Amino acid sequence: MRKFRGYMRFMRRKILRDPMPPENVAAGWALGMFVGCAIPFGLQLVVSVPLAVLMKVSKIGATFGTLITNPVTIVFIYPLQTWAVNTLLFGGSLSLSNLMSTDWTWEAVCDLGPKVMASFFLGGISLAAIMTPITYFVVLGIVLEARKAKAARVSKTEEK
Repeated sequence: MRKFRGYMRFMRRKILRDPMPPENVAAGWALGMFVGCAIPFGLQLVVSVPLAVLMKVSKIGATFGTLITNPVTIVFIYPLQTWAVNTLLFGGSLSLSNLMSTDWTWEAVCDLGPKVMASFFLGGISLAAIMTPITYFVVLGIVLEARKAKAARVSKTEEK
């Protein structure tokens, strides 16, 4: 639990130290979250950073936002998103226990067949559709509140 709190403090510092306008900071993090959910692990930075440059949003956010999927979380996220979509669209031809024991490499996913591949990508896009707006508004709120508090401290010290 202590490591998680330290990680969250680290992420908050990254959010607050970004010099871009609050909307651009939030958009960068949301972009990173979208790419982190929708694009397979390993290709995310190749996609998120150039998109952030093109969109003129936070490259820091686009980079760190992809961290929703990392070597620790993909063993839970990938099977769950694949199973959920497979159950809804393909009648549940896969068991969750089978997916949890899968080695999430390209070869392993390809070996499971086209329905699993479709379930994997549609599950990622579905998760991205849920997480992206949440990320945008949470990060925007954090940045606006912190900058408002900083402005209040600065004006208070100037009054003295």
